[in-house]
Amino acid sequence: QVQLVESGGGLVQAGGSLRLSCAASGSIFSINAMGWYRQAPGKQRELVAVITSAGSINYADSVKGRFTISRDNAKNTVYLQMNSLKPEDTAVYYCNVAVGFLLGNSRNYWGQGNQVTVLA
Repeated sequence: QVQLVESGGGLVQAGGSLRLSCAASGSIFSINAMGWYRQAPGKQRELVAVITSAGSINYADSVKGRFTISRDNAKNTVYLQMNSLKPEDTAVYYCNVAVGFLLGNSRNYWGQGNQVTVLA
């Protein structure tokens, strides 16, 4: 069993910053890609940023230059530093972690979601 616990969302004025964290725990053999997605009301869930186990990173065009994804492999934790926040960044943010198990199988897990609200 694997659990993901997110923290760090909240309310902020436009131009402000927030940092999200997502810690994975449980029967984990390895962790591959770790990423952040978001879903605004009435919209589909979209990829915000992803970081692989090798450190390769991809960002959505809408957040490039403002958001930074990082990971601490010793803590099985992924972070999302969000700067220069805009009202259009308002959404529920979900972490997604690809977990590998001892038998060679793998599975993706989602965090519980964290509301980020940016006031104009």
